[in-house]
Amino acid sequence: MTTDAGAVRALWIAPSADVDPRAVLGAGSTVADRAQVREFARVGPGCTVGYAAYLGPGVILGRQCTVQDFALLYEPTLLEERVHVGPGAVFTNDRFPRAVSPIGRLKTTADWDLVGVTVRTGASIGANTVCVAPLTIGRWAVVADGSVVTADVPEYALMDGIPARRVHWVGQSGARLDRVGPDLFRCPVTGALYGEHNGALRPLGIAPR
Repeated sequence: MTTDAGAVRALWIAPSADVDPRAVLGAGSTVADRAQVREFARVGPGCTVGYAAYLGPGVILGRQCTVQDFALLYEPTLLEERVHVGPGAVFTNDRFPRAVSPIGRLKTTADWDLVGVTVRTGASIGANTVCVAPLTIGRWAVVADGSVVTADVPEYALMDGIPARRVHWVGQSGARLDRVGPDLFRCPVTGALYGEHNGALRPLGIAPR
């Protein structure tokens, strides 16, 4: 295991955690009891990896990400910055999972057609959510607890259900936006304004209070 420059004193790894020596962990990150961080995984600075969470080989976490207890992130998952993954969430990586090949031979990792889940900056994935690769979850989106995500998620979307569908828009604060015009929304927490156009949402600035 290697660390970013200046990370030696700030990094904390629980004694029972299993961190491969080829993983790279950033300054200020913590790895909780019984978590497993596999070979060549990269964990950015200021991240939290929860109890019994799993990061597969080569999984990448950007800075200030949170992966809570029992979450399973299989390779090649990529989290950008400030992503939240709730407890028990699962990120898959195989479109055609089978224990054996068509001729009955037990499959190995070399037989897998690996596909990944990419989560863009600021998005939040709820507890016990299943993200079925391949897909991308847009910036600052929120996926409700227990959802099953099977397709790409727009930025700022609030997703819910099996399969998950967009049920509303959220702001950067994570709160549901209030509609204040035909295509205009306001965050009840920050007052920020957002505009909807052709099924996409974009921030417009801060409303006066």
